[in-house]
Amino acid sequence: MSDTERTIEFEFVRATENAALNSVHWLGRGEKELADAAACDAIYGVFDNVNICGSVVIGEGIKDNAPGIFLGEKLGTWLPGSPRFDIALDPIDGTSNIASGLPNSISVMAGSEVKADGHNMRHLPSYYAHKLAFGPAVVEAVEHGMKPLSLDEPIGSMLPRLAEALDKRVQELVIVTMNRPRHHEFVNAIRKSGAALRLITDGDIAAAVAPSLPDSGVDLYVGIGGSPEGVLTAAALRALGGEMLLRMAPRDDAELAEILAGGETELDRVFTCADLVQSSSALFCATGISDSSLVPGVKLVGHKAITHTILMRAKSRTVRYIRAVHDLKQKTIHLRSVSREQGL
Repeated sequence: MSDTERTIEFEFVRATENAALNSVHWLGRGEKELADAAACDAIYGVFDNVNICGSVVIGEGIKDNAPGIFLGEKLGTWLPGSPRFDIALDPIDGTSNIASGLPNSISVMAGSEVKADGHNMRHLPSYYAHKLAFGPAVVEAVEHGMKPLSLDEPIGSMLPRLAEALDKRVQELVIVTMNRPRHHEFVNAIRKSGAALRLITDGDIAAAVAPSLPDSGVDLYVGIGGSPEGVLTAAALRALGGEMLLRMAPRDDAELAEILAGGETELDRVFTCADLVQSSSALFCATGISDSSLVPGVKLVGHKAITHTILMRAKSRTVRYIRAVHDLKQKTIHLRSVSREQGL
């Protein structure tokens, strides 16, 4: 029997690679919208030639006034008989970083094959969510009787259990959160505990996936960040065996009222990765634009560009690291904006 995921997974690689290559020239130029538009153009261009019926169930645009790609859009040719996929994406996670020439910007996509009516990926109506992400060793410790970590537990009191699960001292733990005023209590508690703190300016997908990677040097991610990014993270953690706890966090009373008016009834629910990606079919792909804890960024050497991509598949728990060398004298990518191949 043919395995559709095996057939399609490298199209995701091409899409994020092309998005990174088409946007890296905006690194440090202060134009995050133009960088994002370049990444979107490249992703559209790849899928305009891929025979799938792709529904964007986790998109971007509204939260940060980005150019696209939006919830409800279609990717692929949609030819009759083509396989159906839910698609979640962030053409650039870390647009502020790329605009400022900082680390931690990636192009990221996830997909889940849909076998019946409905969707495999959960759309969350809130812009932001409270997240706690940890790796497989902690999941295993909980399965063997350790008290679970909780979004409602003060972070200082959970760190000793985290350290025990990872066979470390608290002082050896590395915790990541975004540098935001809303994280003042997290920052103070982590520093008071003696654990190491790493503050990032933007791009929390890489940070939340990092605790599940054996060589990332990160033990826990905590913070309030984008809800769409949370679903993308869940797809990766399904493949890595890690876990994330997530609860929607409306920004203000106006957003809360809008969410309730839309019929949402699970504002207080704590979602796990299996709740957010409700199928064993899950692909996750990310290409670095600037360096991150997940993958290195694009490196330009003369007429060559070197990209680094991580590709994960939940069914087999396979994680591939793909280093590609692109000859910029020969390399072309298909862009929707011009409806043809375009040199870099």
